[in-house]
Amino acid sequence: MIGNNNSKRVNRRAFVKHTLAGVIVTAFGGTLSGFTAKSYARIIGANERISVAIVGVNNRGRALAVNFAHQRNCRVTHITDVDFRAIKKCIAAVTAVNGETPHGEADFRRLLDDKSVDALVMATPDHWHTPGTLLALRAGKHVYIEKPVSTTPHEGDLLRKASSKYPDIVIQVGTQRRSWPNIVTAIQEIHDGVIGRPYFGKGWYANNRRPIGIGKEVAVPSWLDYELWQGPATRKPYKDNLIHYNWHWFWHYGHGELPGNGIHILDLLRWGMQVDYPIRISSIGGRYQYEDDWETPDTQTVDIEFADNKSMCWEGRSCNGVPLYNYPVGAMFYGENGSLLIGQGNEYKVFDLKGKIVKEVKSEFTADPMNRTNPSQQLDALHIQNFFSAIREGSQLRSDIEDNYKSTLLCQLGNIAYRTGTMLQIDPASGAIIGNQEAMGLWTKEYHPEFEPEI
Repeated sequence: MIGNNNSKRVNRRAFVKHTLAGVIVTAFGGTLSGFTAKSYARIIGANERISVAIVGVNNRGRALAVNFAHQRNCRVTHITDVDFRAIKKCIAAVTAVNGETPHGEADFRRLLDDKSVDALVMATPDHWHTPGTLLALRAGKHVYIEKPVSTTPHEGDLLRKASSKYPDIVIQVGTQRRSWPNIVTAIQEIHDGVIGRPYFGKGWYANNRRPIGIGKEVAVPSWLDYELWQGPATRKPYKDNLIHYNWHWFWHYGHGELPGNGIHILDLLRWGMQVDYPIRISSIGGRYQYEDDWETPDTQTVDIEFADNKSMCWEGRSCNGVPLYNYPVGAMFYGENGSLLIGQGNEYKVFDLKGKIVKEVKSEFTADPMNRTNPSQQLDALHIQNFFSAIREGSQLRSDIEDNYKSTLLCQLGNIAYRTGTMLQIDPASGAIIGNQEAMGLWTKEYHPEFEPEI
């Protein structure tokens, strides 16, 4: 097991500089003349690289596996999934990167006692994120967990407690924008007063998703271990429009666009405006575009108010992709002296009070937020390297559990407000719901026996 030395800290700006100089130039095969990723693997040697198992590789997980395989200080040793076809595809994709063939495994739990595995990448469906991460932590494995970190506030609180219990184990969360250099600079500019005191933030996500139809109960396909796919979730019959990806739109497994994509933007708004827990939150919306099995809203607005005269809102449109400010995804910070816009990629603009652009910082790299598997590979490599640096050197994580608990909680409270049709009153010191028994009924959930998450 590669350890974590908490005594060593790397300055944030120095790390960004170092990463840009090293990772972007060398991590994607365009390295030094005559060298390939496989050549680097031979030079560095297996003992100097972090061994990683990727858990869940049908969509986003396969893209992550390829990205991790591109990193010269990493070995992707295991590919695990309950879809046997996905395992084969991902092994082939990783092998094509560096010529090293990882092992395939259906049940990631069999790797927990394997001392050759340093870290797990949790890219499973959402309902496995917290339970799977807790299993990994108890086994002493570092974890890179995709967002959202949890499906309920209770799960998020378990992760916070686990992070404190296992301080030498690194948990990085896949809110990758916290490692994108120009975004880091934009947030610092807000903190330094470029627009004065920011008092309102607006975030949005717009897409053109298609209907999922009316599912039929059918036999479980031979290529799928549906029992393990359900895992911690209470049992429901298999339907032919659930797997893969459509589970996002069912309250039982996923929780819709807000924690799926809104988390990235609300995290930016909370980070830039330097706020933690709200005092009030409300939400309206519905499934407006199609009549099908989709349960979560395809159109939703969330309004969030904080105690220090600050507020933010998020607008999600899953089935109408008309952009705002020319971006399908973005965040706008409104301040006393101007505004700052962060678009879909690693860029930002500063406006005066009349809407004139006074500063524009463009990205060297493109990001496609409509690509649901791999929207920003090169930029996300910076986040992966921050994960590795935290493991090897004790560097400060850019996206830890504590920050992600607070940002994810905003999404969860927004959905609880939507589902109960009430304005939630929130304790600004703890984030707890005040005086609403119905809403508190969604603070946690039931689990299938023997899969209950434990620290």
